[in-house]
Order: sequence, then C-alpha cells, then structure tokens
Amino acid sequence: MIAARHQQAIRIIYETLKDLDITWTITGSLGLALHGMDVGINDIDLQTDEDGAYQIEDAFRSNVIRKVTFSEAKGIRSHFGELRVREVTVEMMGALQKKLPSGEWEPPVDVEKHREFVDFEGMRLPVLSLSYEEQAYRKLGRTEKADKIKQWLRRCCT
Repeated sequence: MIAARHQQAIRIIYETLKDLDITWTITGSLGLALHGMDVGINDIDLQTDEDGAYQIEDAFRSNVIRKVTFSEAKGIRSHFGELRVREVTVEMMGALQKKLPSGEWEPPVDVEKHREFVDFEGMRLPVLSLSYEEQAYRKLGRTEKADKIKQWLRRCCT
C-alpha cells in the first residue's frame, strides 16, 4: 500500500518531469511497491543520468534540501541530491555506478535499458525492472532484499 503523502509526491514529480527531455525512473522501495510488492516506503528514489540529476534539481529548485554533487557511499557513487516534496524525501541519483568485487567501478547504469512502465493512479510511471533490481541489490551485498524480489518474481510472474 502506498501512503497518500507518497502518492501526492509521485503525482507532483510525474507532472513536473513528464514533458521534460529527461530519462528517469523510480527505484528502491517505491519502485518495488509499484510492481506490486508489499514493502515499506520511507522515501522516493529516482535514477537518471548525470545531466538528468541536475535537470531534476533545477525543475524542483525550491524543493532542494541537498544540491546535486558527485558523491560516493556504501559501494555506490553517483551525482546525488535530495529534494523534499510534500514532506517526502526524494533522493536523486544520476549516472549511478556500483563497485565490483575487483574494486573497479561498473559503467553508469543505463536507466533506459532497464526501465519499464507501470500504470498507477492515471499515470504511466517509469520503474526499474524487478530482474534488474534483484541483480543490483545482489551486487550491493543486500541479499535479503534481492531474495525477496526473486521470490516475488517466482510467485507473480512465472
């Protein structure tokens, strides 16, 4: 179940970004919930490319709580920033890269390649595919979440 405040924030994000030339997608717990999984949602995570992160920041300039900058944490790096939309934290990640076991960084995520669309409340929302999300969580060492996605895929989609 997606809380009303998250639904309101999603609508504002969608209405603001739908006509801009930005490739973006919803990821994280909200992305999983939009696919139908029963997960708790704390914030909204958006993935895009490098330019997209700065364009989203510009489109929401009055909502910025952390300006987009290149940063690295927990085996990932990206052009990261935060917004506050309807009392919901929105994290933006542009050109996200994951650190491989070798210590090298994989190329930035090609959001368009892994993006699917779901219909929600009259909106056609971009989300990362569950198969991609499962692989991404495994690479980050978050096997419990990856296993939940894998189980969901077996139950709902086979």
